Amino acid sequence: MARGDQEGSGVAPVQVRGTVLTVRRVDAYVAMTVVAPAIATRFRPGQFIAVAVGGPSSSMLARRTFSVHDVRPDHGGTVEFVFLAREPGAQWLADCRARDVLDVVGPLGRPFPVPREPASCLLLGVGSGAAPLFALASRLADRNCAADFLLGAESADRVFGALTARRTGRSAVVATTDGSLGARGSVADVLPTVVAQARTDVIYASAPLGVLRSVCALAGRYEIPVQALVSEPAMICGTGLCMGCVLPAVGNDGITRMVRACVDGPVFRGDLVRWDDVGTIPFDALGAPGWKPRAGTPATPTGERSSAG
Repeated sequence: MARGDQEGSGVAPVQVRGTVLTVRRVDAYVAMTVVAPAIATRFRPGQFIAVAVGGPSSSMLARRTFSVHDVRPDHGGTVEFVFLAREPGAQWLADCRARDVLDVVGPLGRPFPVPREPASCLLLGVGSGAAPLFALASRLADRNCAADFLLGAESADRVFGALTARRTGRSAVVATTDGSLGARGSVADVLPTVVAQARTDVIYASAPLGVLRSVCALAGRYEIPVQALVSEPAMICGTGLCMGCVLPAVGNDGITRMVRACVDGPVFRGDLVRWDDVGTIPFDALGAPGWKPRAGTPATPTGERSSAG
């Protein structure tokens, strides 16, 4: 793969009061569009937003974080995000209507790096994790990169964006666990065939941790780089303060550090994340009990961030 450009990661986020423009159902999901021009102009594919829920008197103090599906110049600049209404905060959002006002912070996090030269890119998404891949596809098209889609979910109603993928991608393959749409099985099951047919140079993946682990393991055997968008563990605050989304990743200096998905990611080089150790603090991670630096090794990383692609 050609070297990539990490775009827009140095742009400061903003806090806005955005007016809800539309709320619509997309199969099992809710797609919400908010008027937020200051966020729309700063956004780069892969970044996310944090939305306050419950209203000013609510006991739900934590914001909810969502990957951005699309931004448009309409109405001065709109931002669309997609979610499942499966917990109280998300349900409160689903009950919002046009002209309601939301407190939104964004864009947050580091975006997807894009190739400097034309490349064959596979965009792999599971469930609503596929949502941020469509803005990425538009950006890749601007770089004359070919985009192939591999989408998956448990069932047909949980697959997001299949029609759009077939309309805009060079190819689109769908896999569902129950076989209700596309191939029966997981995206990992059909990945080898898709990679071979598409002659993939780089994989962009947005999926649950278990899927990302499998994708990175398989891509490693083919020596294909992976840019992985990590949204688990949950990014509660979105700013790195709560430390709820830490995971172990190897830095450019070879040292493992506990990084935060919300500020050091959410996009990581797949080969640098220690997928088998997510949820733990590895014994050799910086700061772990008994850890000692190698001679001449700095305690903090130098140059690029440890998670950068």
